[in-house]
Amino acid sequence: MSSVKPVRLAVLGAGLIGKRHIEHVMACPEAELAAIVDPSDVGRDMAAALGVAWQPSFAALMEVDRPDGIMISTPNQMHAQNAIEGIEAGVAVLVEKPLADNVPDAIRIVEAGERLGVPVLTGHHRRHNRMIQRAKAVIDSGRLGTVVAAHGSCWFFKPDDYFDIPWRRQVGAGPVFLNLIHDVDNLRYFFGDVESVQAFESNAVRGNPVEETSVILLRFANGVLATITVSDTIVAPWSWELTTGENPVYHETSENCYTIGGTHGSLTVPRLTHWSNPDKRSWWEPVNQEQLEHEGGDPLQFQILNFCEVIRGQAAPVCSGREGLETLRVIEAVKTAARTGALVKLDSTAVLA
Repeated sequence: MSSVKPVRLAVLGAGLIGKRHIEHVMACPEAELAAIVDPSDVGRDMAAALGVAWQPSFAALMEVDRPDGIMISTPNQMHAQNAIEGIEAGVAVLVEKPLADNVPDAIRIVEAGERLGVPVLTGHHRRHNRMIQRAKAVIDSGRLGTVVAAHGSCWFFKPDDYFDIPWRRQVGAGPVFLNLIHDVDNLRYFFGDVESVQAFESNAVRGNPVEETSVILLRFANGVLATITVSDTIVAPWSWELTTGENPVYHETSENCYTIGGTHGSLTVPRLTHWSNPDKRSWWEPVNQEQLEHEGGDPLQFQILNFCEVIRGQAAPVCSGREGLETLRVIEAVKTAARTGALVKLDSTAVLA
């Protein structure tokens, strides 16, 4: 057991992801759950059951206590307000993805954190997955040669009763914003900044105002071209949720969700199968496969450990506020491209220095 004093973390929001964060903070030897902050009876009852402090708001918490950091798991439209409150109080923040529900608010968060010197992290927890980190290490090592193309599949079927909740049928609640943002962040983690975007989308099956299927082309600044398709109306095994086993609520398959191709070899994710010619590179030569290994562990737990290390000044964020902002810019560009039919170019320096 560590002899270092635990980092005191408060969790804002006691919904589905907030509950998972609460469980992981309590299980982390480097952290201590300072409080659950949620105005609902659910939040108050959860705090009572766990024997921890409860407060209805961050302001109320600050009147009686000052945690070292806060994990923001409130509804998306509250992320900016909650994050700015924490930053202005000098408390480190980890904001569940997306960093905000729009780019201007995300810029406000990042600018406030950098101006006041307060750490801001984005909860794209998949970057903490040891399998993803192993794949990035393979790419960065040059083992694949020059990476030229990648493809991601995000296909799954959301049952009809999922849409009984009205907001899930409305613009902003489709799989691009709710699901694909994770996959875009993974590809950005692998390849860096996105330079331009093209996209098409459809709602032909259910007919709701929100998209249900989208096909996207990304050009990265380093020259990599990537395609991603996302749909919540396809019965299929090719999605992160159904291939990685990361979240036990989904039934794991033995399929892959990403393929990455380079001039000297290719890689599948999450199986981490490496394909290459043993001698001369040619489609007339044998293609060998090698199964690469990686460490296990829960990425949500690793994310909390990184947050604690950042607060102590021992590490840099695995996913900073700026990284969350740039991923959100891509998602906004996808929606703009699908709506207008135009090529959308991104410029990360256009607003934020």
